[in-house]
Amino acid sequence: MSTHFKAITLFVILAASIGITPVFGQGPPIEVTTDKESYASGETIIISGTVTQTASGVPVTIQVIAANGNIVTLAQIQVDSNTKTFRHEITSGGPLWKSSGTYTVKAVYGGESRTDQTTFQFGAGAVPTGPTIRVDTTDFLLSYKITGGSLLSVTPDLDAKSLLIAISTTSDGQLTITLPRALIDARTNGNTGDDDEFFVLVDGEEVEFDEVATSSDRTLTIPFPDGAEQIEIIGTHVVPEFGAIAALILAIAIISIIAISAKTRLNVLPKY
Repeated sequence: MSTHFKAITLFVILAASIGITPVFGQGPPIEVTTDKESYASGETIIISGTVTQTASGVPVTIQVIAANGNIVTLAQIQVDSNTKTFRHEITSGGPLWKSSGTYTVKAVYGGESRTDQTTFQFGAGAVPTGPTIRVDTTDFLLSYKITGGSLLSVTPDLDAKSLLIAISTTSDGQLTITLPRALIDARTNGNTGDDDEFFVLVDGEEVEFDEVATSSDRTLTIPFPDGAEQIEIIGTHVVPEFGAIAALILAIAIISIIAISAKTRLNVLPKY
């Protein structure tokens, strides 16, 4: 008996012992995919796939591996024996999701020889889909996603170096909002050092939140209870309240006042 034939025979015996009937020439034994190619913190990731043959009682092991190599999700999902499909939902973001970039989804079914994987982008280049809101008295538009309520306004507070976010709630929920560093930031050494943590208050009470940072912005996912009215994000720097257009109007007004004052002084000078 040849070595090749022995290997095939052994595979058939092992497969039969766990309820798998090998079928050759039918493509990959397992395939996995995600519903989108890019996600921001707080979004739902739908992981789904198919197997060519089912094994009774054997689950698909799902691993989600971050850009820095950390395993951020580990789950075992049962396969539908009729459709030979599996499906799993997770929410992106959390303490382990600090690294932005390419994340890998690995699916294993009954052994490393039955493995498939796919990738998606998280953080950088991935912003919440949905509406935008203009920051009061500035030219900044913020992308956001909110569940359990609606976002009413965003106002900068120069004295507190913060943004005041007014919300109206219908239930417990969360706000995912992308903040350009040019608008607000939190850094050490007088805004010249490394990233520092924001201080987030919901109706005056400090709350924990998730964050994904890139070179141009920082995306925060902030939970809030039903009945909350204001979220305050405190950093070490916030832009002046006047946007570019408002600043131009202010400058024109100041120049006009100076010109009128100068003309008035000339008119009241005594004539000899």
